[in-house]
Amino acid sequence: MTPHMKKIVFALFFLSGFCGLLYQVVWMRMAFASFGVITPVLSVMISVFMLGLGLGSFFGGRLIAVLTHRFKKSPILFYAVIELLIGVGAFAVPKLFSMGETWLLGAGEMDSLQYLILSDVIIGVSVLPWCILMGFTYPFMMAFIKNLDQSNTSSFSYLYLANVIGAMCGTSLTAWVLIELTGFYNSLMIAGFLNFSIFIASLFISVLRPYQATAHHETTNNESILKQHVPKNSSFIYVLLFLTGFIAMAMEVVWVRAFTPVMLTTIYAFASLLTVYLFATWAGAFFYRRHLERNKVLSTGVLLGCLSISAFLPIAMNDPRLIMSATVALISIFPFCAVLGYLTPKLIDEYSSGRPTEAGKAYAVNILGCVIGPLFASYIFLPQWGEKASLLILGLPFLALFVIYYHVNIVKEIRLIAISVIALCIFFISAFINIGYVDFYIPKQESVIRRDHTATVVSAGEGLDKMLLVNGIGITSLTPITKMMAHLPLAFLKDKPGSALVICLGMGTTYRSALSWDIRVIAVELVPSVKDAFGYYFADAETIMKNPKGKIIVDDGRRFLNRTKETFDIITIDPPPPLEAAGSSLLYSEEFYRSVKTRLKPNGILQQWFPCGEFKILQAIARSLTNSFEHVRVFRSVEGWGLHFLASASPIDVPSVQTMLSRIPPAAQKDMIEWYDVDGKFNLEGFIQFALSSEIPLDAMVKKDTTITITDDRPFNEYFFLRRKIDTLRGEYVDVSCDPLINH
Repeated sequence: MTPHMKKIVFALFFLSGFCGLLYQVVWMRMAFASFGVITPVLSVMISVFMLGLGLGSFFGGRLIAVLTHRFKKSPILFYAVIELLIGVGAFAVPKLFSMGETWLLGAGEMDSLQYLILSDVIIGVSVLPWCILMGFTYPFMMAFIKNLDQSNTSSFSYLYLANVIGAMCGTSLTAWVLIELTGFYNSLMIAGFLNFSIFIASLFISVLRPYQATAHHETTNNESILKQHVPKNSSFIYVLLFLTGFIAMAMEVVWVRAFTPVMLTTIYAFASLLTVYLFATWAGAFFYRRHLERNKVLSTGVLLGCLSISAFLPIAMNDPRLIMSATVALISIFPFCAVLGYLTPKLIDEYSSGRPTEAGKAYAVNILGCVIGPLFASYIFLPQWGEKASLLILGLPFLALFVIYYHVNIVKEIRLIAISVIALCIFFISAFINIGYVDFYIPKQESVIRRDHTATVVSAGEGLDKMLLVNGIGITSLTPITKMMAHLPLAFLKDKPGSALVICLGMGTTYRSALSWDIRVIAVELVPSVKDAFGYYFADAETIMKNPKGKIIVDDGRRFLNRTKETFDIITIDPPPPLEAAGSSLLYSEEFYRSVKTRLKPNGILQQWFPCGEFKILQAIARSLTNSFEHVRVFRSVEGWGLHFLASASPIDVPSVQTMLSRIPPAAQKDMIEWYDVDGKFNLEGFIQFALSSEIPLDAMVKKDTTITITDDRPFNEYFFLRRKIDTLRGEYVDVSCDPLINH
């Protein structure tokens, strides 16, 4: 190829990688909206994505050989068609997700085996075809390069480098810029437009560089010709490619959970992790290409030694007793990912010698490991052993392979001995000295750790100091505020209530308080272990759990609203903190509130809790509520911080103190002041008077700018990077410290 053509091919594959990761980021978020914000959805999306790439890579080499031989057309013409079809996926996948979500409403609770299997099938059917097409791009473009230059033996690593750089840019720009500015659907349209542009450019190239019939192709059936190019250590290469894919993707899932306490649960945390992963992979691939040009490529054995050291660095470098930093967490994964970025294209180049069919087979083996790894991490490693032990187990194969690779010379060469000693020392420190973030956050008092496929849940503390942590993030504590999330809306009802729905169980305080009204109460909780932890927080938990009027369902709150036919007098919700948590907009959006409205009785009331946070997010929540409900009122909490939004299709009248007292049953009155009335002399009337007098004018929170709202397509609270940077530079950023009226 001419240098000019090499640059064009690089640019095309860069854009292809950009679109691929843009699709992955956006489709992942849409999958959460349709099938629940749970780890299995994350794992299945990653696995299906990789499975499609693997299948496309495996069969693509054979397919392009047949197509070019039969039609006598340049391989880049067929590559153009593939990019065109991938662009169609931008429009098709959201519709398929929506259809699947509707179909799954009758599949039961979210933690049921039936639901998990069916949701996996729907995700696969929706996404897999487009991912297979993405997998075709490698062998198709390699065939084009081979058609132009028979002597090229390293085209895979060249395309791999371009694709990884594009993927890194696609991840970062999508998360930090595109979604915030344009929304999910417009971001998909941008990717579709780029795919169509690649199609047009490739079509033009196919005219300029037509099929060369004199070139040798892999359409021959002479197996001896193929076999003579296969290296003698092909079995070892296959094993290594599978293991590197399996371990790398499994570790990525574990890293997400292990680093949550310092990286938090924002979308930018996952985007940062993925960006660093891809940047390190690019760095490794870049240095491999440099070494290849200079004929100084590192041996596989040395690279295995580097992996046996770097695999344990994410544990060794992240001891919270020494330092707690998201930057350190990201730096700690860089060496491991960089070595993999060097090793993977090296092995595939070595195996394939630039031939598309053999490269496709080798890359497919690597991707097969990438498919299985996340599933094992979610369903086996994390639930059984937790974050630290999982990373230790996943890192050990590299140490074993290093020893096996050099078992003859390892006691003779100083370099090999040094690598072995360093790896063993880091493993020892990681296994027996270092502690993880979750362990650090567990108080010295009595605590219980529960793990499932969704999260690691810690219950800790004693008395009123008990706390609930999910993946190291403090979720809630025993506070009267959570009691008022039930009592306030129930007491505002003019007629005697008969039912309540609690979305987000937490410690179960709101659920318990609602049951004190002697009504039917359903609580919906996403994490199974949170439900199991209920007994830790209340001495009467066993009695509460046996109450025939109460029921706790493991499901996504939004999905439950869409699949139930029951209506409720009140629906109360306290989304997990922080306000910017990834996926949280699904519980603040106008679409969600419309679903809530359909499940409320004619005079029913929604209670929406707002803690402290950015004032513009407060405005966005207020706007999305007022766009969805005819009547909205806001009350400061009894603790003096945070807000209770009350929303209804009917007017919400504030009762007098005596009227409210008369509506609250004796058991509910007792529950309301349970943590205040230590001596039996607490003034309940004064408490209610304080609660009723804490109303805040809604006009102070609803800005005239109608674009400041939260929708499924424009999650204002989740994507805030550019907005806050600009507001900070202008001096306009405002954080609601406790009371909105203090700031405004």
